[in-house]
Amino acid sequence: MSATVHTEESLVLRQDEAGVATLTLNRPKQYNALSQAMLGALQAALDAVAADRTVRVVVIAGAGPAFCAGHDLKEMRARTDRAFHQALFAQCGQVMLTINRLPQPVIARVHGIATAAGCQLVAACDLAVASDNARFAVSGINLGLFCATPGVALSRNLSRKPALEMLLTGEFIDAPTALQQGLINRVATPDQLDAAVWRLAEAICGKSPLAVTMGKELFYQQLNLGLEEAYARASETMACNLDSEDAREGIDAFMAKRKPTWQGR
Repeated sequence: MSATVHTEESLVLRQDEAGVATLTLNRPKQYNALSQAMLGALQAALDAVAADRTVRVVVIAGAGPAFCAGHDLKEMRARTDRAFHQALFAQCGQVMLTINRLPQPVIARVHGIATAAGCQLVAACDLAVASDNARFAVSGINLGLFCATPGVALSRNLSRKPALEMLLTGEFIDAPTALQQGLINRVATPDQLDAAVWRLAEAICGKSPLAVTMGKELFYQQLNLGLEEAYARASETMACNLDSEDAREGIDAFMAKRKPTWQGR
């Protein structure tokens, strides 16, 4: 079953199919620039899927020739007050944090360019699949503006020197380089991009929803902990997970050589 939901005057389109909610940024003529309104629409769409138990995986895509060109520079220059800019970047940061905290895994479907905050969006997603002609940059430095907020997400995907090279030069990297450096998970030809995204989403949808949700939460929690505390938190998560109906069903199914039936509990 497939359904399309329009939010915030169609700035973000939502289409649901087989447990996968695809959220499409829909400002193609502006290369899906993240205006204040676009960020609000994306936040609303993410909040909606977070509360939807039928959604197992979220895909973020872009309409038109590009994934996302970052913040809307015209909007930013039209307002000169610092309070507006602070609120805009805080709003963008909240969207990125929402992706991080969403119970479902989020996959970026990247084509064309992903620049500045658009590259940040790719880095903020849990997983990313890109067309082999996609290009990535944090190019604010070329305009006299260091991409500080995109650097937060970028530095949590790439190792230090590649991340700083992107931030300090503003130069593009291609999809194979992004794959090698850890910004994306898979590369596909343009005509196979949707199929590659779908294969990854299906692989996740086939797993226990409880285990996926618990695992994603724990993964990000332990990254910010010391080694000893990380193991303690992970051990508690595994014990709780093992005590679930899904874990018991999964082990029983494995031993009986049959396919498990997940309950999500």
